[in-house]
Amino acid sequence: MWKLKLSKGEDDVGVTSVNDHIGRQFWEFDPHAGTPEERSQIESMRQEFTRNKSNVKHSSDLLMRFQFASENHIKTNKSQVAEAKGDDEDDEVVVKTLKKALKFFSTLQGEDGSWPADYGGPLFLLPGLIVGLHVMGAKEAVLSIEHTREIRRYLYNHQNDDGGWGLHIEGHSTMFCTALNYVSLRLLGERMDGGEGAMTKARKWILDHGSVTHIPTWGKFWLSVLGVYEWSGNNPLPPEMWLLPYFLPLHPGRMWCHTRMIYLPMSYLYGKRFVGPISSIVLSLRRELYNTLYHQVNWDLSRNQCAKEDLYYPHSIIQDIIWGGLNKIAEPLLMRWPLSKLRKKALNTAMQHIHYEDENTQYICIGPVSKVLNMLCCWVEDPKSTVNKLHLSRVKDYLWIAEDGMKMQGYNGSQLWDAVFAVQAISSTNLEDEYGSMLRKAHSFIKNSQVRENSSGNIQSWYRHITRGGWPFSTPDNGWPVSDCTAEALKTVLMLSQMPYHLVGEAIAPECLYDAVHLLLTLQNDNGGYSSYELMRSYPWLEMINPAETFGDIMIDYQYVECTSAVVQGLTSFMKLYPGHRRKEIEASINKATTFIENMQLPDGSWYGSWGICYTYGTWFGIKGLVAAGKTYETSHCIRKACAFLLSKQLPSGGWGESYTSCMQKIYINIAGNKSHITNTSWALLALIAAQQAKRDRRPLDVAARVLIDHQMENGDFPQQEIIGVFNKNCMISYSSYRNIFPIWALGEYLNCVIGKKCTT
Repeated sequence: MWKLKLSKGEDDVGVTSVNDHIGRQFWEFDPHAGTPEERSQIESMRQEFTRNKSNVKHSSDLLMRFQFASENHIKTNKSQVAEAKGDDEDDEVVVKTLKKALKFFSTLQGEDGSWPADYGGPLFLLPGLIVGLHVMGAKEAVLSIEHTREIRRYLYNHQNDDGGWGLHIEGHSTMFCTALNYVSLRLLGERMDGGEGAMTKARKWILDHGSVTHIPTWGKFWLSVLGVYEWSGNNPLPPEMWLLPYFLPLHPGRMWCHTRMIYLPMSYLYGKRFVGPISSIVLSLRRELYNTLYHQVNWDLSRNQCAKEDLYYPHSIIQDIIWGGLNKIAEPLLMRWPLSKLRKKALNTAMQHIHYEDENTQYICIGPVSKVLNMLCCWVEDPKSTVNKLHLSRVKDYLWIAEDGMKMQGYNGSQLWDAVFAVQAISSTNLEDEYGSMLRKAHSFIKNSQVRENSSGNIQSWYRHITRGGWPFSTPDNGWPVSDCTAEALKTVLMLSQMPYHLVGEAIAPECLYDAVHLLLTLQNDNGGYSSYELMRSYPWLEMINPAETFGDIMIDYQYVECTSAVVQGLTSFMKLYPGHRRKEIEASINKATTFIENMQLPDGSWYGSWGICYTYGTWFGIKGLVAAGKTYETSHCIRKACAFLLSKQLPSGGWGESYTSCMQKIYINIAGNKSHITNTSWALLALIAAQQAKRDRRPLDVAARVLIDHQMENGDFPQQEIIGVFNKNCMISYSSYRNIFPIWALGEYLNCVIGKKCTT
């Protein structure tokens, strides 16, 4: 059986941690674990998912729930329908629902204080790992037979009926993911006609849609590394970009950190034209993936080909001219002496930056794509280096297993982000007898997750912002604080500092709060908005050279209403408790940020949320930020418009259900069949409560609360519904804890602010 391990690291020789691995989560296979009955139950869960995979795309984290139930000696109940609520009064129904929900949610908390959960969804992450490990000859060392079995299960479970794979688990088939997942299965030992015909269908889809000459840029890159595509069929990624003067707007150091940390190792591998060993499987794939003979492919024509199913952000004419000039003129010159010396210097510079990132993230790196790329670059530089072992030991930090199989997550988890929201949700209920040890453990976890030092050396030389005092999305070993994570954590620890010691433990030291405030103040852009990781260092026009046809808004760290709103809330909370600390600076920051939020509102009254689905999420944050800044329904036309927008989208059922396609098409779209979604409903309910909708008309809140109550399952859990997260406009990602966190939070606020009328805002 697979077992989830939390906050463990002592068995990984050489792996270091800045906080004793608190928050780390990974799965290990124990052949001796579990009784025959338990193994049978898990197998039933897997089979049930496979039977329903055409209708239910999202797993429900049943393996983790099963493990925690077993460890807590809780009998599992298969019933999915909650008991009838009878004729209880409204407050009694809500209290019963919340007590049951809190009791269940407490069973999902780890001993380290975090709530581990699936953060998967994208289907282009595993292939990069499998190609990288294959090229390094490390596949068997990292992926056991059990790993391979579960990865195959995952890929087949998320193959679309037409034979292809989407960019994410709910998406239409794309060349990017169909080709790479087909290749991955072949590298894992699957036959051309394996998977009960699934491989044949996948290959047919690829060939029917133009073959892999039509794969997007990132796919071309991975296939070139493997040796199944020629580097001459790629648009140039010259490492010499890292030698440019920093004052130039297109210097990589000015790009969004995720983009530069991906294109950094990509440019190294491109600059070396690295190709892995040409094995029999590689030669076979050259025959399988093209409509013509491999040596007859027109690679120059292929450079700019992209399947229409993948094309979200087409190349501009300017971009094609630039790539053409680099390809025809610059690259041939840089490959010849004496300019080849410049190429060598650029490659050395790139590797220095790669090593810096590895060392300052304990070899986790900022995300899964850059993690695999950095690992491969280190192996290419020196296959015998001990660095390779450190990289390989951190691969499991990205792998997660559920009833649908083993996936690669979009980060090394969402531990801190989920914990701070969970604490705010739990506290909103005011049901102190139900808290148990949840808040105390979570408080300890949050305090232990703060980044205590800046990155090493002269951070300006490595294009880094200060990090001391910030909080990351996952764990401090990741080393990259995020503005909204820092702000939400700051707000949370401030709230906990006002609660009794016996309930939540010792308050965080004021110095830690001051560091967090300082970091937030340094992250504000000139117009008042907040980006995600760093200041916005360049200009939106840089998006004209966005080379990734599949993603939008990746070139710079744009400003977001969610990040800005979170900072307003965090700084406002801090100023109330520490009115004498940098008050004028904080007030000025809040005023500028509030103006930014108001200016970001769309004509229909909504805000576009860039990290959640989508207008509901953004509008919740927009309202929260304005309310925190002292705005009210009566004084703010923005809040009035936002409330009107949300009420206009309420479904006849009383809930809200926004489709992920809203993010892509930039217009509010309901889930098919006007189905309500408990997380969307919770966000909308929280937003309307914050705007004091109950004073004007309580009925929309009552029916929304009833939707959440009616969705609760018998054991206190809530069902997993459609995917609810997004990044870069076009790719969806799972936030599996949201199904528990937000119904608790919304019903808690409903109980105390609507029924109890105890809230002051």
